[in-house]
Amino acid sequence: MRIEAKNLRKAFGEKVAVDIDSYIINHGDMIGLVGNNGAGKTTLFRLMLDLLKADDGQVEYIGQASAEGAASPEPINPANSEDWKSFTGAYVDEGFLIDFLTPEEYFDFIGKVSGIDKSEVANRVNTYEPLMAGEILNQKKLIRDLSAGNKQKVGIIAAMLNQPEVLILDEPFNFLDPSSQIVLKHTLTQYNQSTGATIIISSHNLAHTIDICPRITLLEHGHIVKDLTNIDHSAAAELDAYFNGEGSAVPSEPTSPSAESEAPTQAEGEEA
Repeated sequence: MRIEAKNLRKAFGEKVAVDIDSYIINHGDMIGLVGNNGAGKTTLFRLMLDLLKADDGQVEYIGQASAEGAASPEPINPANSEDWKSFTGAYVDEGFLIDFLTPEEYFDFIGKVSGIDKSEVANRVNTYEPLMAGEILNQKKLIRDLSAGNKQKVGIIAAMLNQPEVLILDEPFNFLDPSSQIVLKHTLTQYNQSTGATIIISSHNLAHTIDICPRITLLEHGHIVKDLTNIDHSAAAELDAYFNGEGSAVPSEPTSPSAESEAPTQAEGEEA
């Protein structure tokens, strides 16, 4: 699934949260969005998920042609259609959870609205046992009584339950213990490689982002200031220099992998 943001603008009063002329996420990209607090990462996600109305511009989801030579499907604008929901999974914050349910009840609810029967829900949930680490199922706890880390796991698993073509996760490593962070990195990488899904994560954890994302986009004050190919940690030095104050605070025209016909992907190789 290809995603395009065109002339996308969102402001809250005088504060510009997102100001992006053009941003293309190619089919199968695994992208890390990075930036300091207030960079616009979460606002961009909320625009992509139709949780906020853009002041100007739009986001479009563009599927692949069903066969060689066939016409591509019509773009889907999430502000005008709900068709995107069938192929998208997302977890942004605890507001996505229904905290008066147990994890099992919540997974069954997500399965029901996604057209997945209970037995298949159970099968899919069980594949995430390495991430759950025996702390999610059969605990006789409501979601609201779980630790912050286990709530995070429930949200991430629920986002992946419908085996989405597009997966959007805001700060997925937050609250997770070191072992769970390592398992999550493996889970996301394996999912991208095995399905070709387009995955976009935001994170303040540069090390994890550099480890798993072949493309990293840096936002500042709502602008894309760098759009970096990251093969074998090639973006590490530039990001380190930027966050250590050596980068320009003035948005510049990035050298963007999105301008290429295909950005490197794992499958082929805010306000935060």
